[in-house]
Amino acid sequence: MFGFDTTQAKRRQGPRGKFDLPLLVALIGLACVGVVMVASSSIAVADSSHMGQFYYLKKHLLFLGLGVVAAGVAMRTELKVVEKHAFFLMLVAFIMLLAVFVPHLGMKLNGARRWLNLIVTSFQPVEAVKLILVVYLASYLVRHRESIETRFLGLIKPLAVSGVMVLLLLAQPDFGSATLIIAVTIAMVWLGGSRPIFLFLMGLPLMPLLVIAATSENYRMKRLTSFMNPWAHPFDDGFQLTQSLMAIGRGEWFGVGLGSSVLKLSYLPEAHTDFIFAVIGEELGLFGILAVMGLFALTVWRGLYVGLKGVEIGQRFAGYIAFGISLMLGLQTMVSIGVNLGALPTKGLTLPLISYGGSSIVLTCAMAGVLLRATFEIYRAIDARQMATRVPAAAVPDANPASARDREAVAA
Repeated sequence: MFGFDTTQAKRRQGPRGKFDLPLLVALIGLACVGVVMVASSSIAVADSSHMGQFYYLKKHLLFLGLGVVAAGVAMRTELKVVEKHAFFLMLVAFIMLLAVFVPHLGMKLNGARRWLNLIVTSFQPVEAVKLILVVYLASYLVRHRESIETRFLGLIKPLAVSGVMVLLLLAQPDFGSATLIIAVTIAMVWLGGSRPIFLFLMGLPLMPLLVIAATSENYRMKRLTSFMNPWAHPFDDGFQLTQSLMAIGRGEWFGVGLGSSVLKLSYLPEAHTDFIFAVIGEELGLFGILAVMGLFALTVWRGLYVGLKGVEIGQRFAGYIAFGISLMLGLQTMVSIGVNLGALPTKGLTLPLISYGGSSIVLTCAMAGVLLRATFEIYRAIDARQMATRVPAAAVPDANPASARDREAVAA
């Protein structure tokens, strides 16, 4: 009787979704680490600029608050609504990438046109483009599943869209984000079922173009060569990397203590943005580095794991969204950490949810919200499948006739 009533109650309520708890905990943990490390790494920079010691921390908290709101909206938005507007969002992405070249609207800083002037603040369109690209590719993979899996020509459209994005990013120039978009596009198409040989044949003619793009500018060539031996020019091309390596080396096992970094005191450039991982290494040591990397690894693993479940049960759009966002966060993290450790050439990519940056923190939070929404809908679909296969207790013959007679007597 009680089993039947419980089943009936669940059927009346309908399938219930849930957000992936380990993923949520990891994301919150990274955001908390970000607040602490931005506070620690930015004090010297803000104080030397006479803006007040906690200037960057206050702005970071403001942007994080906006990001939490964006994440909340994303977590409450059905993915079918997002999927419906995937093409329109892609048009918006291209408009934003082109807008940076419009005089007075686009801002040129440090020789690059990557920001839009919104009067009250600046905005970096590529942060939104990363999320929009994942949405568009997920939608395309769902709509053209058979073509992607069986035809070489099925790859042309998604790779062409990404290729145009890459050209616009290289024109800004933003080689780091361009490389990231190429990698995520190839990975998503492969996870969508495309044959590796198709990807190889499609990417073969693009390799010379990437080489040309990487070597066509002197500053790119210097970055490519200086990271191999930064100590050859420690006060010129290798300055950033040598300072980063010294900071990480000083941290040893458990760090010099939170707030006690020396390299952040106007020695390490971009200590609160691109090289915040070096400050983590100096102040928290190898233990802190492994803890942060563990949170990122948990985030990526849970996203890929739940995404795989989504594809298996037919929730392909949610599954591909989980794949794409997990890959975007994971690859950007690998590049940022690799730059700080001297394993990769210097790129202008922040450490997701940790580095200071308005556009980066708000859009990364929105991306995390979409990822959590994908896990919610996948778990909801799993619950619906379990409910559909569940047999009501009243329909199962009672193996104990005596207990059945007792219940009938009670009911009478």
